[in-house]
Amino acid sequence: MPSGLFALLDDISALVKSSAATLDDVPSQIAKTTGKVSGIVIDDTAVTPKYVVGLDPSRELAIIYQIAKKSLINKLLLLSPAALLLGYFAPWAITPILMVGGAYLCFEGYEKVHSLFSPHDGNMKQKSLKEITPEELEQQRVGSAVRTDIILSAEIMAIAYSQVTGQAMVNQIVVMVAVAVFITVAVYGFVGLIVKADDIGLHLAGHEYPPATQKVGRSIVKFMPHFLSWLGYVGTAAMLWVGAEIIAHGLPFTAHLLHELEQGLSSMPIVSWFAKALVCGVAGLIIGFVLDQLVMLVKKAF
Repeated sequence: MPSGLFALLDDISALVKSSAATLDDVPSQIAKTTGKVSGIVIDDTAVTPKYVVGLDPSRELAIIYQIAKKSLINKLLLLSPAALLLGYFAPWAITPILMVGGAYLCFEGYEKVHSLFSPHDGNMKQKSLKEITPEELEQQRVGSAVRTDIILSAEIMAIAYSQVTGQAMVNQIVVMVAVAVFITVAVYGFVGLIVKADDIGLHLAGHEYPPATQKVGRSIVKFMPHFLSWLGYVGTAAMLWVGAEIIAHGLPFTAHLLHELEQGLSSMPIVSWFAKALVCGVAGLIIGFVLDQLVMLVKKAF
């Protein structure tokens, strides 16, 4: 009996050591996964600020908090479990689902570009905005931001899952939860800093600070409107780029072409990155245009 107990304790000890060794590798896996999704994280950061531009400044952080909270809930309670379940029961379904999300990003990105070159549509949009309350407008912005975020988050969590495929379930869960929390805090923390930068500049421009500090504060106040406008364009371009890249990676032929493009320019990393982004951006615009025409046909038919 004692020998049996000692054998059981040995087995438990071995299991604990094995689990500890596996968990020791978690930080490196989190770092590796974060590096893999850095492009999507940048896109998410560029897209989000435009959803609070033009709203009550006193509500900016509250709106960002709402978006961040829903983003984290989606990552932890919807996307991570979905990735784990699909990865176990139907791994073939992950890519088509992501491609549908990529198509939506292309469609929304094309709509943004189209509105820039369509003054009539812009006037109609302004007219419709006057007919709703600030609370309703805020809810619309939050809903639109969450819809875009869930697609980018799905891509992030899918990549996170791909880095831990075949490992212990505990390892998979720990890495995916850590990535979800870290990226959400990083993205929306930085977005909050961006949208409140003008308030920070205004504070620094106060008379209680030295002239040099006041000058920095005034420069920030003057620079931020231009920066936010530029960031809005970057966010739209990012939606087209990421959406098309998701679709391209889901098709063997286009995935091979992208890989060949990267390999051909591997000696010039910056040129390689720019070329891939440009190709995907143009492709995203074309995909968005085609989808827009299909939507218009469906609306006319019904």
